[in-house]
Amino acid sequence: MTEYILWFDQLSLRDIGAVGGKNASLGEMIRHLSQAGVNVPGGYATTTAAYRAFLDRNRLADPI
Repeated sequence: MTEYILWFDQLSLRDIGAVGGKNASLGEMIRHLSQAGVNVPGGYATTTAAYRAFLDRNRLADPI
């Protein structure tokens, strides 16, 4: 299941394909703010692999 989530502090703009632009940007922002001494709460993004698995397991890919 670890391929279904990625922690924000592990993300960069290189991860847009895996988590989308907004989540990748959050990762960049959190890393830069943390380095500047700003406390930012942790969090995670669900990946596109998680979304695809959800669609497949619930037979939703074709209807959507």
